[in-house]
Amino acid sequence: MFNVLKRLRDLENPFSIKRCSLGLLLLTAVSAVSGCHTVSFYGQALKGQYQIFAHQQHIQALLAAPKTPAPLRERLLVLESLRAFAGNQLELPVDSHYLKYADVHRPYVVWNVEAAPEFSLEPKSWWYPLVGSLEYRGYFSKQGATNYAAYLKRKGYDVSVGGVEAYSTLGWFKDPVLNTFIFEPDADLAEIIFHELGHQRVFARGDTDFNEAFATSVGEEGARRWLKAKGNTVDLEKYLAHLERTRDFVHLVMKAREQLEALYGDETTDQGKIKATAKNKGVPAERLRAEKQRILENMKHEYADLRVRWREDDDYAGWFKHPINNAHLNSVAAYYDFVPGFEQLMADNGGDLGKYYSAVEKLSKEPKEARHAALRRLAQTRLAIKAAAAQHPRGNSAPRSPG
Repeated sequence: MFNVLKRLRDLENPFSIKRCSLGLLLLTAVSAVSGCHTVSFYGQALKGQYQIFAHQQHIQALLAAPKTPAPLRERLLVLESLRAFAGNQLELPVDSHYLKYADVHRPYVVWNVEAAPEFSLEPKSWWYPLVGSLEYRGYFSKQGATNYAAYLKRKGYDVSVGGVEAYSTLGWFKDPVLNTFIFEPDADLAEIIFHELGHQRVFARGDTDFNEAFATSVGEEGARRWLKAKGNTVDLEKYLAHLERTRDFVHLVMKAREQLEALYGDETTDQGKIKATAKNKGVPAERLRAEKQRILENMKHEYADLRVRWREDDDYAGWFKHPINNAHLNSVAAYYDFVPGFEQLMADNGGDLGKYYSAVEKLSKEPKEARHAALRRLAQTRLAIKAAAAQHPRGNSAPRSPG
């Protein structure tokens, strides 16, 4: 998911910042919900979405206006090229998305709250009308997010709060361009736009991990193809190097999660989701807490080793600046757990995006259990191919992904 370089150095949570699918902002459902926190949540969402609509300006009008600042004009022109590429080359449903611009006068458009028990990686989920259960709750103000996070902490949850630069309303509204992401470097902006449009192409109701991993695959593949088409070899090389560092980081986090799953006695359901159990109920909390801290500290030490190997690049320092807990780890898994499976599915379709989208759409209609199992099998195939390629780096005959 998260993209290039400078932006990631100071992020609150790189794996929830870029995007989220907020079809949950369809607030016609306010009358159907109850509870203080629920009503308050939908109220702030209605107000936040309205403020964005109220401040939208047509991009063509901004480009024609002499008073439009030159830096904004330049980024809007880049955006226009991205929209054209998305529709013509990536077969994404551009429609009327990103034809308007809004300045929300803050660094993030929303802040996501994620939670998990202190001694389990099972993510807390929230149910929303029309889109089903999602594993985050989005607020249009940081204070609203931190207040709700404090409430969850008092209930004993591990909590993570991260700013979000962009989100998709899943076609219910025409998504605008925001000041929170328009000034990102070309590769970053490309991945953001293509990722969000990926949500418009395929969306599986109530399956956060599937949706985010698919959109991540679309964003990364689209950014690679766009940079290559531009002949921008320097930025393409930097972007590919960043993706390799991302994979290293994700591997580190997933390793820690596996160790914590074993510590907590978590189980995997038939649908491939982590579920808390009573296996280690008799283990003293102090012992679990100490062992949990040991695993997290070891992950930090291994990250320090990665930074030495990466030399001057330190894409994920911001992630480590914040308290690392079960929810913070889950924020990474939601975007990347199934990415290798999607990458292999793309490779199996020869890099043909039309065929790839059709295969993903077919997969999205399967029961969640079958859907997740298929992606895990595909991921194993991809790992085997990469292992074979590593053993025979020259003249390797194993099939390769277009990415």
